[in-house]
Amino acid sequence: MTAIALAALLAGSARAETIRVGATGGPHAEILDVVKKVAASRGLDIKVVEFTDYVVPNQALALKDLEANSFQHEPYLKNQISKTGWKIVKVATTIASPQGVYSLKYKKLADLPEGARVAIANDPSNGARGLMILALHGLIKLKDPTNVASTIADITDNPKKLRFIELDAAQLPRSLQDVDLVSINNNYAVQAGLNPAVDAIAHEAADGPWVNILAVREEDRDKPWVKQLIDAYHSDEVKAFLNQRFKGTYIATW
Repeated sequence: MTAIALAALLAGSARAETIRVGATGGPHAEILDVVKKVAASRGLDIKVVEFTDYVVPNQALALKDLEANSFQHEPYLKNQISKTGWKIVKVATTIASPQGVYSLKYKKLADLPEGARVAIANDPSNGARGLMILALHGLIKLKDPTNVASTIADITDNPKKLRFIELDAAQLPRSLQDVDLVSINNNYAVQAGLNPAVDAIAHEAADGPWVNILAVREEDRDKPWVKQLIDAYHSDEVKAFLNQRFKGTYIATW
């Protein structure tokens, strides 16, 4: 091998591979900024792409506008795949965070009056998540309390005659002024200045099915950069950032 050819080979091997990773704005994007720094020191260049809703990040991944995303739990991904047939797979868990329900009017669920207005997400898995919190605390009964696809139609008992309003997940924090109770995904809660560990008046169980994940296209799952991405996320630096920045609201799963 000539000196020129060797220099070219070394230059190519030193160049970091670049991948685009999608995330919703707020905590998921913040965490990825730390992952990006860790990955860069290990030869993987990450471009973080922020989204404002829960639908587009999977669509962008399926259409090859991203290489990976980090914003969702597995029940949500499975629901999306059932509707679209997208070839997207989970490759690792990321963070866990028990979701809460919030109220500006009441300090505990028992104080909710008959006919109280309750806002939940209008996407199936996150809507189910809100309903399951209420069922866990006895406000309603569901046909199957463990069904992560439960809808309002699955409510079998509603003694307080709660009235449900379904909104886009990103809009839920804004509805706090207008309704009696809101179930808000933690990333949007934190983005709105709420502390789920302190401000929520009730939470879901910590060991539920809602652990967040890293997802990639099925065809890419065994590529070397996937392992690099997972290793960078599952690093001591990211765990230390979670502990310092979120103080128990978001918990490392590794």
